[in-house]
Amino acid sequence: MAPVGGTAVQDHVALAEIELCGELIIAASAARERLSLESIDKELRVAEERSRTQ
Repeated sequence: MAPVGGTAVQDHVALAEIELCGELIIAASAARERLSLESIDKELRVAEERSRTQ
């Protein structure tokens, strides 16, 4: 149960993961066939994350 009075803590990492998961679900439901690993990586922005950490 969330605390009363607006003192809820936001976990920005969890919110970002939920957003990516939602985008992946949308892409999967719009696809005619199973998503390839490359398509999944694109939706999850794997290449962007790799370039930021290098």
